[in-house]
Amino acid sequence: MSEDGGNQVGGARSVSRPALALALLALLGVAAAVSALLIGPGSSSSTLPGGAREAGSGRGYEGTLTLPRAAAPAIDLRNYLGRPVTLAQYRGKAVFVTFLYANCPDVCPLIASNLRAALNMMGSRAKDAQLIAISVDPRGDTRSAVARFVREHGLTGRLQYLIGSASELARTWSAWKVGSKRDAGQPQLVSHDALVYGVSGRGLLTTVYPSSFQPSEIAHDAPKLAAG
Repeated sequence: MSEDGGNQVGGARSVSRPALALALLALLGVAAAVSALLIGPGSSSSTLPGGAREAGSGRGYEGTLTLPRAAAPAIDLRNYLGRPVTLAQYRGKAVFVTFLYANCPDVCPLIASNLRAALNMMGSRAKDAQLIAISVDPRGDTRSAVARFVREHGLTGRLQYLIGSASELARTWSAWKVGSKRDAGQPQLVSHDALVYGVSGRGLLTTVYPSSFQPSEIAHDAPKLAAG
């Protein structure tokens, strides 16, 4: 053993196991911090529709408020059953809008599961809330793929999952300031913004939630959004 605790092998110094473990933990911590800064949903770098910005909590909401409060961008697409859906048809309800794709391996299933949990927490009040998901994968989000996703997450009849051609969806992505880019190395994956947007009963973009939101936050805010 050398005096500083490192082992000498063939004239080269090797790091002791405790020191190596500490170094790996430090690297993991740095990587996590960088990841949160670059892709963390709900961060201050998120671009919101209509020039809105995240303004912190307040007014009794658990989600992050958006200012200025302006009309949410219009939505006019068809769901996976072929039926037309607009945002305007849900005036008087709290509407939670998000952007998903059925073959997503991580964040989209998390969002869908937590939205279902939020509806379950609302009980009878869930009638005053509407969930809308907009596809970010026009190629992979076929009617059958989306139907399977909705069914597997217990959201049949509870989630309006809207699909369309690339040009149809791109207009909505642009209006909502949502990015969607296919991974060049793994074309089955899509990089996209993963926020949930809370729209009031008057059609105003009011709150925003990160992909890691707690179901209780949505359940708490829904009645207030519907009344607003």
